[in-house]
Amino acid sequence: MTIELHTWDTPNGRKISVALEEMGLPYSVHSVNISQGEQFDPAFLAISPNNRIPAIVDSDGLGGKPVSVFESGAILLYLAEKTGQFLAASGPERIAAWEWLMWQMGGFGPMLGQRHHFGDVKDEADRRYGLERYSKETLRLYGVADRRLGEVPFFAGQNISVADFAILGWAWRHPRHDVDLAAFPNVKRWYERLMDRPAVQRGFAVDLKTKR
Repeated sequence: MTIELHTWDTPNGRKISVALEEMGLPYSVHSVNISQGEQFDPAFLAISPNNRIPAIVDSDGLGGKPVSVFESGAILLYLAEKTGQFLAASGPERIAAWEWLMWQMGGFGPMLGQRHHFGDVKDEADRRYGLERYSKETLRLYGVADRRLGEVPFFAGQNISVADFAILGWAWRHPRHDVDLAAFPNVKRWYERLMDRPAVQRGFAVDLKTKR
């Protein structure tokens, strides 16, 4: 059975395309053009009530029945549990994967997104305070990530987990938030190692914008 991925070409969308490729799950892309307000369509709201991408519909869900899942972190955990991949069954690495996934969802995403927003504001008076605030927070979060990756090769520990896919989706946009990965050598090593993986490359290459 094919999983429907309802998404757009954003960091949160790429988290899921990368995970699906890494897990070897068949999927079809259903683009939701957020620049044209398609996230407010009733059909999409039925599976994503917060009108945010991504969302999935798994026709072979719990008990073999269709299920929809919204919020990228919840989707990653659902897929990990479904496949038994990229989430330790128990122990410290399972807890760490939860922790770093929540860290991404609560900070390394929302704060970077605000940095993107204020970087695009044209009026200098409106732009200055927000850009300074969220640029500082962006650099702080990269520092947190760099310290963690100075201790272990991946965020959960010795093995790649769904937390890495979540964080990678946003690290992918480091040029847009004016971060030089050379300033964060452990993040740079981790980033390059993941981006060298064929499945990750496929996840970033897949077209998430064309209507099908």
